[in-house]
Amino acid sequence: MLDRPHIPRRYRAIFVSDIHLGTRRAQAEAFLDFLKVTESEYLYLVGDIVDSWSLRKSWIWLQSHNDVIQKLLRKARKGTKLIYIPGNHDENFRDFVNLRFGKVAILEETVHTSAKGKRYLVLHGDKFDGVVCFAPWLAKLGDSAYEASMSLNSSINRVRRFFRLPYWSLSAYLKFKVKKAVEFVSRFEDAVVREARQRKCDGVICGHIHTPDDREISGIHYLNDGDWVESCSALVEHFDGRFEIIHWHSRNTVAEDMSNRLLSPSPVEILPIPAKLF
Repeated sequence: MLDRPHIPRRYRAIFVSDIHLGTRRAQAEAFLDFLKVTESEYLYLVGDIVDSWSLRKSWIWLQSHNDVIQKLLRKARKGTKLIYIPGNHDENFRDFVNLRFGKVAILEETVHTSAKGKRYLVLHGDKFDGVVCFAPWLAKLGDSAYEASMSLNSSINRVRRFFRLPYWSLSAYLKFKVKKAVEFVSRFEDAVVREARQRKCDGVICGHIHTPDDREISGIHYLNDGDWVESCSALVEHFDGRFEIIHWHSRNTVAEDMSNRLLSPSPVEILPIPAKLF
């Protein structure tokens, strides 16, 4: 059983991306554990939830992957406003953009208004990745190399668990050690920040690059919710409008149940649909 972090149970909004269900590298059990102890008014799935690229090559669908889907749908049925923004690995779901299935809205992108009244552009981010846009074959080749590194990463962490050492991500280590990877991340961040500024937003929330982050870039609040392959991270908004990145593997205990604070939510502005979704 994975250790659970010391966190409150209820948030105003939760943002997750890059779960990659349909692959062996997806840490579905950890994500399901996170879903079981957290609740929110808004739950944003910011792309690459199901990995269609991998499923086309070989069918891998574990019971835990099915459990994640069922848990998400159950949350929606119980009143959580679920917004699904497809990414490049689940791009086939973009055929259903601007449709709503019960309490689940499928959108290309949207704007989330925080409790402080700040506007955040929410999108997966793959359209700002030149490799994905202009050389998709190279992106798929890179994805195969990434899968190989994650297989090696699993072996390394089995050994680390034997010696009671904490989880460590080989791919994240390589990403920050290789100069070209660092330059790619920097260009990506600059591009999404520019887009947020052009949309007259105060910040941007994205995924895609599997690198959780929370900082100001040129006056724009840049937030990346990370992934559930390497970092096992989620971005949450507290009821006072404060954002926090939760690193699931980095903490050891669960907080005692906290009293839910009932605050009036700010509306979610949907792009490009002018009508209210919920």
